[in-house]
Amino acid sequence: MGNGFKFSKNNKHPYVFIAPAVIILTVFSIIPIIVAFFISFTDLDLKGLADWSNISFIGLENYSKLITDDLFHKSIINTLFYVVIGVPLVIIFSLGIALLLNYGTSSLFKVFRGVYYMPSITNIIAVAVIWGFLYNTEYGLFNYLLSLLDVDKIPWLGEPTIAKLSLIVLAVWKGIGINMIIFLAALQGIPKSYYEAAEMDGANRLQVLFNVTIPLLRYATFFVTITTLIGWLQFFEEPFVMTNGGPLDGTISMALFIYKKGFQFSEFGYAAAGSFILFIFIITITLFQFKLRKSDTEY
Repeated sequence: MGNGFKFSKNNKHPYVFIAPAVIILTVFSIIPIIVAFFISFTDLDLKGLADWSNISFIGLENYSKLITDDLFHKSIINTLFYVVIGVPLVIIFSLGIALLLNYGTSSLFKVFRGVYYMPSITNIIAVAVIWGFLYNTEYGLFNYLLSLLDVDKIPWLGEPTIAKLSLIVLAVWKGIGINMIIFLAALQGIPKSYYEAAEMDGANRLQVLFNVTIPLLRYATFFVTITTLIGWLQFFEEPFVMTNGGPLDGTISMALFIYKKGFQFSEFGYAAAGSFILFIFIITITLFQFKLRKSDTEY
């Protein structure tokens, strides 16, 4: 192909460039997945870590135990609750804010970009402290504002369903920033000629939004949807630092369940089985999303 770059077995330069990424992926992703898979068929615990001779192969016992574990069932239901509500909210709010900021040209809108992005880079412990005061039932800001309207105090973190919704609000607030930046980058990459053609055809702003802007954001939307979905399936930080899975295990997620079994109760084999089931969930849903995307493209 002329003077173009050619790949061949004798040309080792491409492999040198991709080697660091492949090594990191292998060491920190592929190998841990394989190790966790084998551990899930054992009864590994603290005694097993101290002396490998204490480790026994127990086959599918961990998986059969998970099937009958009510707490694991609750963690799956809670995780689906987080995903079904949280993922659409993050996508809608991040896209909406990106659209509003993209229309603005003054320096004030650049300040707001930083304001919306700041929560996503703020330490989760600092966030938990502030939101813990906001959600406090007795002297929190939210209940104080409600008291001005003669509304009874709401147990933001004291009732399972309300606690889940409270964690979703916190997670959405924290997760908007990164996705907003992605949408902003995609918006600024749209050629102005599309808008000029739409203006010449007499399209109003709403028509331009739904017929030009949003369709041209399909790749960014797909990327944000996939990454956000994977992140919410691994929902961990918020329930861990805010409620520790309570009240009555009402906010425990699959990731928090795995953490508790592995690092609090030292049931590493059982936790590995749970982590592999979560891994299967993530892979299945991601492949399903790619299949939907491929069918839309073909259409």
